Amino acid sequence: MNAIDVRLVGTQIVGFLLMLWLLRKFAWGPLVGMFEARREKISADFREAERAKSEAAELKSGYEQKLRGGDAEARARILEAVTEGQRVAAEIKAQAQSEAVQRLERAADEMARERDKAKERIKEQVVHLSIRTAEKILKQKLDAPAQRKLAAEFIDEVGALK
Repeated sequence: MNAIDVRLVGTQIVGFLLMLWLLRKFAWGPLVGMFEARREKISADFREAERAKSEAAELKSGYEQKLRGGDAEARARILEAVTEGQRVAAEIKAQAQSEAVQRLERAADEMARERDKAKERIKEQVVHLSIRTAEKILKQKLDAPAQRKLAAEFIDEVGALK
């Protein structure tokens, strides 16, 4: 019943060996080539990844250096702007002081003109009063007490004008 059929086993062995030979001749080479190509592609991808990683590290260090340089440049620009602001503030302050001095000079000049005008008016009034006093003296012949009285009136009139 369970006898081993030698012919069947022999045929299966021959078929198996034939299949191995066919696989080795036609399939094993392309499979090994495909595996080898895949291994090479994976290796190349790893090399490319390493190259990209090192390039990224270089770019990162370059950008960090540029940022540090940018910080220094920004500080320099800020310092330059502060210096410019101080210079402009000093110019504005100097201009304001100059304008204040000019205004004070104009005010002093105007005060001097007004003082001169006032002196001129007082002078005119003194001249006018002197003429009036002389007219009164000439119109009447006065004795010493009358002359004193007339001089006192003149002094009172001049005092009232101030």
